[in-house]
Amino acid sequence: MRLTPLRIVASMAAVFALGLACAPLIAQDQTPPATGTTAAVPASGPRTPDEVYSDLDLFGEVFDRIRAEYVEAPDERKLIHAALQGMLTSLDPHSGYMEPVEYSDVQEDTSGQFGGLGIEVQMEDGVIKVVSPIDDTPAAKAGILANDFIVELDGTQVQGLTLDQAVEKMRGQVGTKITVTVVREGVTEPLKLELTRDIIATRAARMSMEGDVGVIRLARFSEQAFVGIQKAIDDIYKAGDGKAPKGIVLDLRNNPGGLVDQAVLVSDAFLKQGAVVLTRGRVDSESSRYDAKPDALDQKLADVPMVVLINGGSASAAEIVAGALQDHKRATLVGTRSFGKGSVQSIIPLGADGAMRLTTARYYTPNNRSIQASGIQPDIVITQDVPEEFKGRDEIIGEAALPGEIGGGTEEKATVGSSVYVPAEKDKDNQLQYAIKLIDGLETNAAYPPKAAG
Repeated sequence: MRLTPLRIVASMAAVFALGLACAPLIAQDQTPPATGTTAAVPASGPRTPDEVYSDLDLFGEVFDRIRAEYVEAPDERKLIHAALQGMLTSLDPHSGYMEPVEYSDVQEDTSGQFGGLGIEVQMEDGVIKVVSPIDDTPAAKAGILANDFIVELDGTQVQGLTLDQAVEKMRGQVGTKITVTVVREGVTEPLKLELTRDIIATRAARMSMEGDVGVIRLARFSEQAFVGIQKAIDDIYKAGDGKAPKGIVLDLRNNPGGLVDQAVLVSDAFLKQGAVVLTRGRVDSESSRYDAKPDALDQKLADVPMVVLINGGSASAAEIVAGALQDHKRATLVGTRSFGKGSVQSIIPLGADGAMRLTTARYYTPNNRSIQASGIQPDIVITQDVPEEFKGRDEIIGEAALPGEIGGGTEEKATVGSSVYVPAEKDKDNQLQYAIKLIDGLETNAAYPPKAAG
């Protein structure tokens, strides 16, 4: 069921072109147009190839004028790339041009893999504290332990670096070596450990047990998403000595999306059959239907009730999964309205020049809903108790508020915000606690369990 990768991109920070009108007080050099240049007349119908390419002549003229007459010699490559960016971002908030470095970052982000040591870390008192080494990684094999403090990397003190700077130093090309100096409680002298960087797969999914209820937090839809879901489900059954849990909570809050093939696979884990998502583009090759198939995993989970948590930060691939499980009456959705990104982007490589991200289709839930600019509405709305310092800043309207959004949604467009706030403490997380109580029978609602029509 593997599809072309990089089809849906999480709702990233969009780049917008900002046009500023020149005020009358700005002096302008009214240079006359080049000989033979005439004012363009807007076309009333489809333009001919000659008309289209005449505009490229206009672009060439402007480009040459800049090169010849700008106050300082410009960087021609930057000019071209800026023009590409402007052309693509003028289409919609999610299309854009990616420089080679950005394209490489996107590839790493969607693959969920990088060259590194395999340590989950946090900053504490100006040094790096190890939260946990990841199993079967260079860090774990070298004997790095939770609560170790990393004080030097290749002889350079960590103090004074930001967390991101320290993490960047630990990452690198697979096969290269790095010396890590750690301070360990109970050990007098610092430990110098030489590690060889290896391929590290980031954990897309995390599992915890709340009584007899399994909670799976899926952070994003990288290539590790479905593998992470499989492992989480296995761990839930191990925690119950092989017995099925009382229910499963799938937490998709603030999940920005990712790969559509992973959204299909994750949905398929909980569905026996039927459509997961439909895509429709301008060309036939961008229009498809993706279906769930019977397998051992969904058979194993067939009688396990489900609740899915969503909020204003649940976008793109997260909305595909939420929409599929809602339409098939497989899960009850709890939380607040999702982001509302109902479009599909294709990443088109441009060789050594990076790549372009182009919106090529809209997607639809199994019930033929386009949630573009409207989002997925939960079956049960549960809000959080937002601290005073976050009130007014915890809500986003989502896709509907982005300039240039493509429209075409079948649901009512969002006009008010949806919260993205999730408390760090589980006992203060109203949405999670309500979901657990629903499954445990301590809360009741007509929407749980969901009932199939007819």
